[in-house]
Order: sequence, then C-alpha cells, then structure tokens
Amino acid sequence: MVIKDVIVCDVDGERKIDVAIEDGKITAMDENLQDSKMIDAQGAYLLPTLQDSNVTLQDGILSAKNIQAVANEAKSGGVGHIVLNPVLNPSIDNEITLEYAQNSIKDIQDVKIDLMLNALQEDLGLSNIAILLKKGVVYPYMSTIAKNNIAIKIAEYVKMYDVELQCKAEDNSLISSGVMFEGDVSSRLGLSGIPELSEVLHVSRMTEIAKYFNIKILFKSIASPRSIQLISKAKEEGVQVNCEVSLHHLVDCDAACEAFNTIAKLDPPLGNKAMMSELQQLLQEGAIDKLTTLHRPNSPVNKEVAFYDAAYGCSALADALPLYYTKLVKSGLVDMQTLIKLTTDGAKVDVGSSDFVVFDPTKSYRVDNSDSLYNNEELYGEVRYF
Repeated sequence: MVIKDVIVCDVDGERKIDVAIEDGKITAMDENLQDSKMIDAQGAYLLPTLQDSNVTLQDGILSAKNIQAVANEAKSGGVGHIVLNPVLNPSIDNEITLEYAQNSIKDIQDVKIDLMLNALQEDLGLSNIAILLKKGVVYPYMSTIAKNNIAIKIAEYVKMYDVELQCKAEDNSLISSGVMFEGDVSSRLGLSGIPELSEVLHVSRMTEIAKYFNIKILFKSIASPRSIQLISKAKEEGVQVNCEVSLHHLVDCDAACEAFNTIAKLDPPLGNKAMMSELQQLLQEGAIDKLTTLHRPNSPVNKEVAFYDAAYGCSALADALPLYYTKLVKSGLVDMQTLIKLTTDGAKVDVGSSDFVVFDPTKSYRVDNSDSLYNNEELYGEVRYF
C-alpha cells in the first residue's frame, strides 16, 4: 500500500512525500512510489505516535482491566507510549504490586506501557527504590510532601542509578484543605483554595536539590508560570531540570469550575485566566518541555457528588491527538512540528518505523464523554492506523 503525498511531520519538520506501508511498517519513503493499492492522503499527516508520561488509571485503581482500558484509550488518541503514574490503589511502591502491574501489561501489544515507582510509602517513608529500579521501573516518582531527609535520600538513589526523578511539586500543609485554585472563583463559590505558592516553593526547593546532587528532575504537571520561570533560570545555570504542563492548564482556567463543575476539579488545580495566558506565552517561547493529557478518569459515582468530595481528574487520553491539534495547532499557538517535539521523545518517522499514525485534520467529531472537560465540543482530526 502506498499513501500518496502525505505530510510526514516529526521532530525534523514537515515534508510531503509518498509512503509505502506493509504489515504496519514503513517500507519506503520517496516520490512517485507505485503499488496496486494507492491512497490519496488528501492533506493528511503521517506522525509518530505520541507519548504521555502522566497517565492514571480509572478511579486510581490498579487492575488488569483498567490497564487494558487505558491502553485502548491511548491507541484511540494516537498515543503509542504511556507511563503510568504509580500513585494508585495499591500504589506501585513494593515488589508484589510491581510484579502484578508487570504481569498486567505483558500481553498488551499495541501500546507501550512503562511503570514508575512511588518513592514514598503510605507513611511517607522510603520505598525500596534500588530493588524496584532493578526490577524494571523506568523512573522514581516523588511528591514533595516528602520531608527534606527523605527527599535527599531519594536524590542520592537517583544519582546512584543515573535516572531521572519525576517530581510533583506540592506543599502538604497547603493542599490538605484546598480543592481548587485560590482566587476570585474559589471565593465566589465558597470553596477552600490552594495557593500558587504550594507549587512554587517546592519547585525552588527541588531545583536546589537537583543542583546540589547534579541529578535530572522532570517537574510533573506544572500549573504556575512562576514555577516555569524558576525552572528556566535554573536551566541557564546548567541545572538539569525540565517541566511538563497539561493541555488543560494551557487552554482552561478556574472559571471552568463555575457551577461547581466537578469535571474541572484537577490536580494541580486550574489557575486563573491570567496564569493560563502566561502559560500559553511560555509555550510559544519554548519554556515548556513536555505536554501531557493528565489523564485521570473517574466513574460517575466519584464525580457526581459535592465539589469538595469529588475525585480529582478527568478523561482526555482517547481524544489526545485531536485535542492537541484543535486546541494548540489549529488555534495557532504552536505548529505541528513543535507539538510533536512536546509530545514525543524526539521521535522520527523513517523506513522501518511501525509506531506511527495517519492523522486527517479535515475530519471532525463531537466529544461524547461526560468525564471530559471538552464534552460536546467539536474536535478536528481523525486518527488512523495502517
């Protein structure tokens, strides 16, 4: 099969070319290719499948059924590689749970699933990081609710095993009572707020730890523009820190929580409109390193309750590529090449590649998912596999 005049786009840019595909693998890329089966691309893209390294399972429950479900959602959204958030029930912080998770993913073929370890146990003590790393987890993950002595021990393990630390910056005393961003909307709704400082303080703290131990840290789902400014300044000084931002925080703000909309109850919380605009500007300036759908789906029983009692998170993975394209590319915030850089680890499309999708931006559909922030919205793009 040959797809004629498809727009191949990866980290190297865009080029229009013919692509031959056989048994799901690219066998040739050239001009004027011929085959008995010819398909006119008609403006479609051929892209590497996306990566999302901040995915949580349904209701935060670790089960084989939920892992299979998230793999199916990933494939629907053009995502070929996901990394599971380890803060689950049960948490991936011991050998038994890790073995169960590994057995649950071993037969999944279409989507690559990697596992992180939760460096903190339930009592905030240290997990057995060394053993879990040796048994196949790709990253240690920690929340900055960890005390300094524990955070330093984690940093020492990270340095010893030369891995990247995935870090959620949050202050335990400031997030414990809050349920959304502290601002005008939270005041109007009479809901306890979480201040921006909850994140900023700990980005600063962990940046200093990264500098002291000379380790790599990826700050997960950053919501504050100030945090990104601190990370950018640290990069200029040679500190190995990067930041991940969710699509939701780039295109939505705390106004989405009006009328006590529990689907907009996210962790970290959506900031105000000014913060959203600043994040968009930082995206265009190249200060953001990675994007995530922050997929954290919930059953209605955990969302159709009072805002204070509702679970955090929303669904987005099944619509990932159309969402990114509609909200960021079609809107003019970034171009397609930049999107691919932000949603893959330098992936390229070449002869021999099998991790790719054909994406037709001329198609559109309406989201039908009550657990999505974008329910009933029209999105552009159809994901197809060959």
